[in-house]
Amino acid sequence: MTVADRKTAIMEAAARVIARRGVRGLRVEELAAEAGVSTALIYYHFKDRAGILRRTLEFINDRAAHYTTDRAPDAAPLDPREELEQTLLLELQDVDVVRENSAAWGELRATAMFEPELRDALAEATRVWVREVAALLGDLRPTAAAAALTVAAERLTALVEGVSMRWLSGTLPLERARELTRDAIEAELERLGGP
Repeated sequence: MTVADRKTAIMEAAARVIARRGVRGLRVEELAAEAGVSTALIYYHFKDRAGILRRTLEFINDRAAHYTTDRAPDAAPLDPREELEQTLLLELQDVDVVRENSAAWGELRATAMFEPELRDALAEATRVWVREVAALLGDLRPTAAAAALTVAAERLTALVEGVSMRWLSGTLPLERARELTRDAIEAELERLGGP
């Protein structure tokens, strides 16, 4: 196993453990067992618990970017509306990696209230997501002001996070979560005006 493979195995294990037990339940010994590596190797690569948390946040963001934006090379291009919907709706899929990512994201967000070292990384990840969604909205409403696009993107990303947590907790059916997201996209596009 290469160094990159080991780091990936550790990050995958960290996302699983955090999704299952929460950040407070993350123990390096359990993480090592889950990843099939030694605790010394984890400390070698990530220095401390805060380093593990920061890298796990980056890992789940990268993984989400892949399942929300990657397409088959032979797939037909999406129109801007389809691309916006896909980017948001693929956060609401009944597949293991999405459930795990969403649960881990929610745990990391909740923990940031008590662990300030996570706040900056989490805030930056959120800013990147908002910028991406604002750019997609701008493709649909090119005459809208940048500030209006950003506010609309903030509302949409916050809604997706909220309906995702309700879906994961079993208080909202997946199809209803997806329907609410589609309705919110429509409302934001109407609010932004244009064709």
